[in-house]
Amino acid sequence: MQLTLTQIAALLGAPAPEDAARPVAGYSIDSRTIRPGELFFAVRGQRLDGHQFVVSALCNGAVAAVVSAERAGAFPQEVQPRLLAVPDTLAALHVLAAGVRQRWGGPVVAITGSAGKTTTKQMIAALLRTRFRTLENSGNWNNQFGLPLSLLRLDPEHEIGVFELGMSAPGEIRLLAGLARPDVGVVTNVSAAHLEFFPNVQAIARAKRELVESLGNGDWAVLNADDPRVAAFGAHSRSAAFYFGLSDAADLRASDLRSCPEGGYRFRVHAPAHRSESCGAAWKGRRAAEFPPPCSPATELYLPLLGRHSVSNLLAALSVAWLFGISPAELTAAVSALRPAPQRGELVRLASGALVVDDTYNSNPAALEAMLEAVAEIPAAKHYAVLGGMMELGAASEQLHYRCGRRAAELGYAGLITVGEAARPLAAGARAAGLPDAAIAHCAATEEAGERLRGWMERGDVALLKASRAVRLETIWNHLGPRAAEQASPVGAGTAAGCRGEGV
Repeated sequence: MQLTLTQIAALLGAPAPEDAARPVAGYSIDSRTIRPGELFFAVRGQRLDGHQFVVSALCNGAVAAVVSAERAGAFPQEVQPRLLAVPDTLAALHVLAAGVRQRWGGPVVAITGSAGKTTTKQMIAALLRTRFRTLENSGNWNNQFGLPLSLLRLDPEHEIGVFELGMSAPGEIRLLAGLARPDVGVVTNVSAAHLEFFPNVQAIARAKRELVESLGNGDWAVLNADDPRVAAFGAHSRSAAFYFGLSDAADLRASDLRSCPEGGYRFRVHAPAHRSESCGAAWKGRRAAEFPPPCSPATELYLPLLGRHSVSNLLAALSVAWLFGISPAELTAAVSALRPAPQRGELVRLASGALVVDDTYNSNPAALEAMLEAVAEIPAAKHYAVLGGMMELGAASEQLHYRCGRRAAELGYAGLITVGEAARPLAAGARAAGLPDAAIAHCAATEEAGERLRGWMERGDVALLKASRAVRLETIWNHLGPRAAEQASPVGAGTAAGCRGEGV
């Protein structure tokens, strides 16, 4: 939202800087990417302190900089008129973001969960865009730095905001929800991610539940009925609860799930026949009459994405769309047009004729098992996996890696390449489940892993690439050989007749 420096100073309780009537074009915490006319916040991160880059940001075009009052006097005299001095720069960023969100005043959808947050957020935004002007946070800007910067992009033209909330400690979701003030809170699942920072999965669940606890009367909690921990969250909120999933307990559910060639799915979606008149309260008093008539009890959909977990993510998105008055029957084209985000289940065909599933963006045990199962469903001569370590798992790390390695062998993978020391238990688990030593390779670096996989794969084979961000497994592409001139067709591009029924 575009504000003047005078307005910003008033929201922050700071003296107005020079040229205070000037509008601010945007907001940034990175002096390297600052654009002319933006306001720079000198926040302290884990490794760097933004105060070291204030002068650089101003030289690169920043209109002004928000700095700590106790450090303002240390800057050169010539930049002093362009400083907004505040007690705490990160707190100031939060205050400004909360103020912009309040001024904007529209409905916000917030998403959290141990896995699938970003994909679910992107699905929700894509479906809502069929009717509403929708803003979502870029990539995974979901923490105490990224979320406020995303909220500051809200403009009067936007009708709905869709934001994911991440966390690595108790209380973080509550803080972020306090900034976003969501009207709809979505929880995808709870699993053993971030165990380095939590004593057990129950503690992770309590932290994720903070989103639901932040909702008020007239709001909606959209919860995964297939995840017992998440399903129980409904009892901890003042809001109404709406459940999605494959089970009969879900308000919006999928049935007759059929996997298609290269991993897509066809299925039927059943939505409630009636909508409560209280639904409109969450988006500032829309009349119940504005919602469409009760939708058909079942709609056939085709989702061109890998894995059952993608179906679950889509059901969450369809639930949000339904609450905003868009029935599944209106979204058949939008659903079939969905594509994976970069490094999140992308299919890449190599010139050799082999297929690679690039899921290198991040990894945790639940997400890895889901992708191993999804890739195993793709018809192929042989299935391979290149897996790096999963971070932030604490004392349970070895056990969880071992279990995932066993799962790869149980699913029939022909070969496993592990990358980095943290990934060694993956190989041990696969070996214990019967994968022979000749089919297991451990590599210290992605370069070696790429060369090894290139030597293994032939036309008709498929390989999964997955690891936590710290492994930088995406660099393996420099060693896999050339890509095909024509990339892999959209996942699941087969016809309905080619789909396999799974009786779900």
